[in-house]
Amino acid sequence: MHGLKGERVLMRIHIGERDKYNGEPLYWAIVNLLRQRHLAGATVTRGIMSFGASSHIHAAKFVDFSLDMPIVVECVDTEDKIDSVLPELDRMVTGGLITLERVEVIVYRPHETDQERSDDLAMRMTGTNPIT
Repeated sequence: MHGLKGERVLMRIHIGERDKYNGEPLYWAIVNLLRQRHLAGATVTRGIMSFGASSHIHAAKFVDFSLDMPIVVECVDTEDKIDSVLPELDRMVTGGLITLERVEVIVYRPHETDQERSDDLAMRMTGTNPIT
């Protein structure tokens, strides 16, 4: 699980909440695809307002909560793994935006107790090992 540290690629997929793929929400299908392909993880975020290529504004209003709010799916992994899923994502995402950017991963680990983990973040931030 710790092998993700270093320079990696962040993929963001901007879609609408109503977008579907094979009868299920598109964001759900995307996360399932990423999991099946053993990417490091994915996070889905629901926005409160957006507009895109059509210039149509999607916004949450107090009285009328839109059922087509913006959704962003984010995933960080190696360039090779991200590149391997792009052709399928291109077929799945019929309207939206997919972006890629280089990021530096400094911590990637499952939840552990404080005693089981080393302080990788403190080492990265200070350049020293706080345990020694």
